[in-house]
Amino acid sequence: MHRRSFLKALPTAALAAPLAAPGIRKAAAQAAPTRNETLLLVQEYGPNSLDMQGIGSSQPVNGVALNCYDRLVRFKRVKLDDVTTSFDINALEPELAESWQEASDGTSVTFKIRADARFHGGRSVTARDVKWSLDRAVSIGGFATTQMNAGSLEKPEQFVAVDDRTFRVDFARRDKLTMPNLAVTIPFVFDSELAIRNGGGDPWAKEYLKNNVAGGGAFKVEAWRPGTETIYTRNDDWKNGDLPKLRRVIARDIPSPSTRRALIERGDADISYGLPPKDFKDLADAGRIKVAAVPVPNAIWYVALNSALPPFNNLKLRQAVAWALPYEKIMQASLFGRGVPMWGGPATPAALKWPVPFPYSANIERAKALMAESGVAPFSTTLLFDAGSGTIAEPMAVLVKEALAPLGITVELNKIPGANFRGELNKKTAPMVINRFGGWLDWPDYFFFWNYHGNNSIFNIPSYQNPAMDRLIDGARFAPDAASYAQNVRGFLELGMQEVPFIAIAQPFHDVAMQRTIGGYQFWPCREPDFRFLTKG
Repeated sequence: MHRRSFLKALPTAALAAPLAAPGIRKAAAQAAPTRNETLLLVQEYGPNSLDMQGIGSSQPVNGVALNCYDRLVRFKRVKLDDVTTSFDINALEPELAESWQEASDGTSVTFKIRADARFHGGRSVTARDVKWSLDRAVSIGGFATTQMNAGSLEKPEQFVAVDDRTFRVDFARRDKLTMPNLAVTIPFVFDSELAIRNGGGDPWAKEYLKNNVAGGGAFKVEAWRPGTETIYTRNDDWKNGDLPKLRRVIARDIPSPSTRRALIERGDADISYGLPPKDFKDLADAGRIKVAAVPVPNAIWYVALNSALPPFNNLKLRQAVAWALPYEKIMQASLFGRGVPMWGGPATPAALKWPVPFPYSANIERAKALMAESGVAPFSTTLLFDAGSGTIAEPMAVLVKEALAPLGITVELNKIPGANFRGELNKKTAPMVINRFGGWLDWPDYFFFWNYHGNNSIFNIPSYQNPAMDRLIDGARFAPDAASYAQNVRGFLELGMQEVPFIAIAQPFHDVAMQRTIGGYQFWPCREPDFRFLTKG
């Protein structure tokens, strides 16, 4: 099918003024966008909500937050190569705030809101809107509140609307993650008056904002059909950055990766992500399609061992499993080389960063010796993995099963539907799990706080708890100087490698395939496409 006939075959909603989802108004009539102003994105699945702060929001909802809402600040953009722009986690630049100033005593930061910032409905953005939005983020619960807490943004009393254009954050403590945490997708700013007016008595308007955008970002949602497509149109009155070149983005949900690949290869779609690693390898090798590949900061694929329950509460057993895994085979069969190896490193990490290679490699004789030292008799267990990531996780699981058989460990594979996978992990009962975690803030102590700390967060899949580890993590998070920070980071990296509740496999690439006419691709921590910078033609 040629591109023109494919576009003609799209539903009327995709190319003309569509019927909006409940509560979403159609954009004002204007001249239709040209081909070079219209982007067709094909993805596995789209947003299950329009509110990233809401409980249960799926990964693609980050894209709604990124494009349809503004934050006070964003990370400074950094050019990686001719295809990709990334970001500097240590540098911020204005978005909704035109400037900011930290107090001389280090207890607060004050932002000046842009005078020309407007919501989609035309109302001026005020500091009261910012306060309501951040109050909501720290109070609503779930992932939003967890993410805010990661930067010591914990309670509404920390947020102060000084006047219409002046907003202050009072620091709960000195925390290097506080300012960067304001640049991720979660602390975006709502039109609070619109939300409250339509909230039906709910102080956070959860149901209304799940189905409606109340923002002022560079794009509006023109139509949202869950499971089918989301259509974005440019907000021509956006003043918080350069006006995007794209005027319309059609994000179509196509579960089949082979269909998405075919659409990209034929030129019927402009951009796609979430394809299996083999497809990205093939596309990159062929050279006709551009492939942007960024090692995901703070992220690893890993095998988690439940250290809170027998038999994996046995340290020698966990180490035996770590020496038994066929890392190179997993890298090629599961990831097709689309990642950075995280095995075969020194016992003492060479760099104080994360991720770093663990000191394990495939050594079955050493694994058998440790198995014998563990005193654990041959046993049967279960390995869970996400069916939604099956093209990577399933071959990985098969290789893990085969590798552990010589140790007398019989592994039953349990493929969990993607919609249920997080719920299964939260039970903390799975003996073994294949998972991928990527932290938005690229510091070792950030990853270890969520994954190794005794507060046993939802991301601590092995339920690992060790007071010595907690002291090291907390010491790094709130270190008063660089020397003590380095000492604590080195300590928890070495302890994590020795205790091995997680067996690191690889740091994954975030791959995106696009036509050679597409430019301006921007990678952010949330890993969703930023339409504000994309160009076409």
